[in-house]
Amino acid sequence: MTDSLKERLRAKLRRQIAEDGGDAADIAEGDDPRLIVLENDLAVLDEVADDDPIIEELAAKYWVP
Repeated sequence: MTDSLKERLRAKLRRQIAEDGGDAADIAEGDDPRLIVLENDLAVLDEVADDDPIIEELAAKYWVP
């Protein structure tokens, strides 16, 4: 696999958001703590450099090899 850890983690977070997102009404309310954490972690991931230690921390949190 040639994907970087950051790319694999981003894919997993997006997949979890899609799977846990619920319907449009749930998303519009924006009060599901699981989705809020996933979206915040994805935003952090998008802001950091490829060698930032936060990537390892998030990978461990979400079990991304």
